[in-house]
Amino acid sequence: MKRRNLIKSLSILPFTAAVPTQLFSKPEVSASNVIDGENIFRSLGVEPLINCRGTFTIIGGSIERPEVREAMEAAAHNFVQYDELADAVHAKIAEITKADWALVSAGCAAAMKHVTAACVTGGNPEKLIAIPNLTGFEKTEVIIPRGSRNVYDHSIRNIGVTIIDVNTPEELVKAVNKKTAMIYIMADDPAKNDEPLSLVNIVRLTKEQNIPILVDAAAEVLTIPNIHLERGAHMVAYSGGKAICGPQCAGFVIGEKDILMSAWQSSSPHHGPCRDNKVGREEMLGMLAAVKAWTTRDHKKEWQTWLSWLDLISKKVTSIAGISTKVIEPTEYSNRSPILRITWDPAKFNITGEEVAEEFGRKKPRIAVGGFSKDNQTGITITTGQMQAGEAAVVAERVYAFMSQTRTAKNNDMQAPTVNVTGNWKFDIQFFSSKSVHHLNLSQEGNWLQGSHKGEFSTRDCAGTIDGNQIKLRSQEVQVADRITFIFSGTVEGNTMSGNIHMGEYRTATFTATKLDSKKPHQKVFVPQGPPLST
Repeated sequence: MKRRNLIKSLSILPFTAAVPTQLFSKPEVSASNVIDGENIFRSLGVEPLINCRGTFTIIGGSIERPEVREAMEAAAHNFVQYDELADAVHAKIAEITKADWALVSAGCAAAMKHVTAACVTGGNPEKLIAIPNLTGFEKTEVIIPRGSRNVYDHSIRNIGVTIIDVNTPEELVKAVNKKTAMIYIMADDPAKNDEPLSLVNIVRLTKEQNIPILVDAAAEVLTIPNIHLERGAHMVAYSGGKAICGPQCAGFVIGEKDILMSAWQSSSPHHGPCRDNKVGREEMLGMLAAVKAWTTRDHKKEWQTWLSWLDLISKKVTSIAGISTKVIEPTEYSNRSPILRITWDPAKFNITGEEVAEEFGRKKPRIAVGGFSKDNQTGITITTGQMQAGEAAVVAERVYAFMSQTRTAKNNDMQAPTVNVTGNWKFDIQFFSSKSVHHLNLSQEGNWLQGSHKGEFSTRDCAGTIDGNQIKLRSQEVQVADRITFIFSGTVEGNTMSGNIHMGEYRTATFTATKLDSKKPHQKVFVPQGPPLST
């Protein structure tokens, strides 16, 4: 098929009508063979949940729109030359978004990696295959304002560049030099252009040097014409699995064609440092379908539907005396979705919002909600953007039934400690496939513990409790753009203890610990009376 005909066909949705079904034999295994009831996840023993949190990747991101699923299904039935497909899809997305060019990637983080590679290599394949060894490269540095450092900038660091943090406009001007490959910034609010390191000011301060600027707008709604490109950015990256409701394993960048063509060169199916970030023909067409659908969706109607769901839930739960609600309608571009804030007095209901969120998230019907406690108020938040039709009634009933229950006040008193853990402890930690030795120095005051935790690369504070012989400790490894929380829980028996370490998204490790003999022999200190007479 000629490219112009391919582009023409991509503008017509759904795609499935063009597939000659007679070419494919009927599958022996139908969906009903693997689906338990109406949900395929239960056939694997995994209980699905109602998403009242938003577009978090760890619970699935967003629900793909029907147009996206149809496009991906259609793409699965034919072979195609990827560069030809990419040129066609990228041109079409650029046309729709009124941008110079586009790039479909395996998510927003992958897009950041591809663009960084492009800015470092300039589209030179010899440089591309040398990454991450940048010896001899002219462009080896990426400037990031400290406020834009985040866990996703690992994608940029993976190319091997040196990250230059800046905190002020003066530091930015000083940091720009012939080694600067790119400036990366998290999307900022156009209403705050006067901020010292706003996109507008960064553009003004670096305009003469013409440094490429990449804006990370992963969770933002798509604006056409693009607000960030209009303010001077060279490229803007989006996640496919967030507001746009495209393929969860895809994203896209819009911006300058020469840089994005170099970025595509670094992407699979081409070989090099970004081959691992593969995007298939299915995701390419799915992403195009999502962008096209964005321009035809009735966003005002969607918003009103979301508000009606929150109204249904609010009316149900506020029939309980002592429950209050408030609807929040965000106006910023990122994570734009109405939110219902449900609050109560924890002393009256004898439960906190965090405890309710934990209960809802673990037991059927599973519902992911936010939990919070602040200023003698506690509660949960319900975000509607990824809720599906019919789920509001389920959520309303679940909250109502649970909060209507009578609960007695908890006895928060801890048992007297049966052991004293003051001293130095050697912790042998078992991760999934390796072991590590950490050291904790603890000081005990009744039930309360505090001290230090020496990990692989740093020493940080830790604190916790001892309840009888049950110990709980918490510490946090904090680095620029990253943090790992260690929550120790276990049993102490004399000079030993054992248990688990809960590390959030990094799952759970186990530990055994031994108390070290920290007694040192008594020794007097001799103080010389003058300078040394020998060295």
